[in-house]
Amino acid sequence: MTVPKTSGFHHVAYRCRDAKETVEFYQKTLGMDFQLAIAEDRVPSTGAYDPYMHIFMDAGNGNVLAFFELPDQPDMGRDENTPEWVQHIALRLDSLEALLDAKAHLEGLGIDVLGPTNHGIFKSIYFFDPNGHRLELAADTGTSDQMAELHRVAPEMLEEWSETKKAPRHAAWLHEKIAEEG
Repeated sequence: MTVPKTSGFHHVAYRCRDAKETVEFYQKTLGMDFQLAIAEDRVPSTGAYDPYMHIFMDAGNGNVLAFFELPDQPDMGRDENTPEWVQHIALRLDSLEALLDAKAHLEGLGIDVLGPTNHGIFKSIYFFDPNGHRLELAADTGTSDQMAELHRVAPEMLEEWSETKKAPRHAAWLHEKIAEEG
C-alpha cells in the first residue's frame, strides 16, 4: 500500500457565528475573495439534520479558508483548557513592508493588533476575527541556511522533547539572534 502524498490544503474549516459578517470581515481586512457558499439542511457525510451555511474564502495561492455557520447548535465557544494564543490561523505575507502595511490597515479599521513579533525566521502580527479566532500574519525573514539547519535538527528536537518535555537547545541560536536584534 502506498502512503498518500498530499498536494496542499483543499480547505481548512472553522465555525463562525455569522456567515455574512465573517465574509465581510475577511474581505475588508485581508482582501480575500468570497469564492462560494454551500447550504444544506442535512450533513452530507452523516445524514444528520443540522442546517448550515458553509462559506469559502480565497486565502491566496490555491489555499481556501472556510467557515460553517450552525444556527441550530449551541453558541460557539473555545477550548478553555488551551491558551488563547495556541490555536490560530497563520497567513503568509510577501514582505516585512507588507506586514507593516497590514498592521496599519487593520489598526485603521479599529482592530487591536499585537506585534510585530520577531520569531527569528519570520516576523508576525496577531489579531482576532469577529468569531474569536486568533489570526496571524507572517512575513518570512529566515535564510535558506537557517531553514536547512532547523529542518536538520527537527527530528532530534522532537525526540528530546518526547523524552523530557523540556525545551531542547538544538536551535538556541534562533533565540540568541532575536535577542541580538532587540
